[in-house]
Amino acid sequence: MDYLVIAGSSAAVYIFIVVAIRLFGKKEIAQLSVIDLTFILLISNAVQNAMVGPDTSLLGGLCAAGTLFAVNALLKFLLYRFPKLSGVVQGHTVMLIYDGKVQTENLRKTRISMEELEETVREHGVREISEVNLAVLEVDGNISVLSDNYHEQTSHKRKRREKQQL
Repeated sequence: MDYLVIAGSSAAVYIFIVVAIRLFGKKEIAQLSVIDLTFILLISNAVQNAMVGPDTSLLGGLCAAGTLFAVNALLKFLLYRFPKLSGVVQGHTVMLIYDGKVQTENLRKTRISMEELEETVREHGVREISEVNLAVLEVDGNISVLSDNYHEQTSHKRKRREKQQL
């Protein structure tokens, strides 16, 4: 009976954490800063007692961990099976830059600063935002950046490799 309580508590904590992360924004996970990592570590410690209660035995811990794995697998299956549920739980992609122009309203909604966006653009090998064809905040929190500059660099490298092979 105690293990059923642990399993139920663990499942409830898992669902709570997924909902809380969804409500507080997708960039929280994909772009972990020191503050974000500290927060996640403290949250895991804070909810540990809620999952296992006074049972600090090996079996209690394994029951909680096993339940978390099972609920995670079930949620992933449901997200795969029901795409509309996936949109609700994970959200949708958000366009941040289109044809060199920042979509300021979307930037505001996603709480991404101009500095963060510029840093991401540079990380993708693009000097300026005006050179970006498309930048999208993906559902996993990563920002994808597409630019002609990338295609030019890639084709230049490919041509150089082809010359070296001849």
